[in-house]
Amino acid sequence: MHTYETIYDELARLGVACQRYEHGPHYTADDALQDVVHWPDGAHVKNLLVKDKAGSLTLITVLHQRRVDLVKLGKYLGSKDRLSFAKEELLWEVLGVKPGSVSPLALANAAPGSLTFVLDTPATTRELLYCHPLINTQTVAMAPADLLRAVQAWGHEPRLIDLGGFEKAC
Repeated sequence: MHTYETIYDELARLGVACQRYEHGPHYTADDALQDVVHWPDGAHVKNLLVKDKAGSLTLITVLHQRRVDLVKLGKYLGSKDRLSFAKEELLWEVLGVKPGSVSPLALANAAPGSLTFVLDTPATTRELLYCHPLINTQTVAMAPADLLRAVQAWGHEPRLIDLGGFEKAC
């Protein structure tokens, strides 16, 4: 299982160039806002691991400012019931991370076919995408195309969806 100490070697093995930023703990996307003003422009994302009652898992990586309506998104994805947030034990079992550290990079730890990965399409249009490298005291910046290539190398096929159509009404 990869950790924040080994994920950089894994990214290097895949030819993924990245920039590491160290900071205080970020438990939510809002926590990160104090630090990101000093970084190059890019897509800042938040990550949600959700499951339905049948046990199907979905990792959602969405632009940080969006509030996703899980009922609407669940129906679109074909879930027969509503999606709910995965418990801490499941985060560790499937992704090898603790709450606040969920990241698409945790797919390096997930068995191929064990979940669906949904990436908010607008995050792929920026020069950089920012996410945690399996720990919430660091952030890594990389080209979105490199992230997609890594995710595919780990056996996961990303579903690119513009999640703007699934936002909660204010």
